[in-house]
Amino acid sequence: MQIQDIFAAYKDDMQQVEKHLDKYLSSDVKLIPEVCHHLIDSGGKRVRPLLLLISSRLCGFTGEQRFTAGAVLEFIHTASLLHDDVIDEATIRRGKTSANNIWGNAVSVLVGDFLYTKAFKLMAETGNIPLVQLISGTVNSMSEGEVFQLMKCGDASITEEEYLSIIEKKTAVLLSTACAAGAILSGAEQDKIDALDRFGAKIGMAFQITDDTLDYMAKEQEFGKSIGKDLEEGKLTLPLIFALRNATSVEKDKARDLIASKGKDEETIPVILDLIQKYKGIDYSLQCAAKYIRDAQALLKIFGKYPETNQLYSMAEFILARQT
Repeated sequence: MQIQDIFAAYKDDMQQVEKHLDKYLSSDVKLIPEVCHHLIDSGGKRVRPLLLLISSRLCGFTGEQRFTAGAVLEFIHTASLLHDDVIDEATIRRGKTSANNIWGNAVSVLVGDFLYTKAFKLMAETGNIPLVQLISGTVNSMSEGEVFQLMKCGDASITEEEYLSIIEKKTAVLLSTACAAGAILSGAEQDKIDALDRFGAKIGMAFQITDDTLDYMAKEQEFGKSIGKDLEEGKLTLPLIFALRNATSVEKDKARDLIASKGKDEETIPVILDLIQKYKGIDYSLQCAAKYIRDAQALLKIFGKYPETNQLYSMAEFILARQT
């Protein structure tokens, strides 16, 4: 099953999510929807709302709250991107000029805050306490992940375990929440909520590992950001962490010096790419992502054979197929 087939199966539901996004983005302060739409309308695939819709249907829930929850997930994701771009001093997001580069850091931070608070307001209005608890815990975890990543910025001694902890909090938790939220809305049994929660977490880990690996593989026009951008921002990701773990002392010392320059030395990117290639950091990272996908797919057995189970299975495959 292709990703296009899944989106086609949820076309009407996704259109409802879009309508809810438009409705909830209204504000008397015209700059707010302008900034929000700049990013929200810039080509995001709406993976998180789609996961929620599939999980909801799998567990038998077809109420309107799934559209509100889908919009909430997209708001939280967008807010995190706005804040990330300020922290990273980004100039490009999804192939377009980033919001902070157009309107400035202050506007980006404040509009991100608007989206977070709008998300909490919408969740509170549902009256679904378990869902409110899930969403609030998710945003708290994402904030922890962002701070932890900032602490490890430029740290060549970062371990694989620390890296995995960062991406679990920053990325995987929101995909986990998307899947679990659908089950919570339906009032599903706890074992099914847990299975979807863990499924989302594992595909989220694979998603970020693949994303980080593409930073050393993809062409800028295909991936939407410059090659080696993570390194320029002081972020050490799994391909480089693995290579450094296996490198010689001389190679490690040279790499640490180059990492400290955050890509400003013209020699940095070629040397780091050679190191990653020599120690097969990309192969190792993609193998790790593939294992997360296999483990995630195994969790779906509890649901039996349904169209929605196959759709989630295929969504996991799609994440791994993002290699370019």
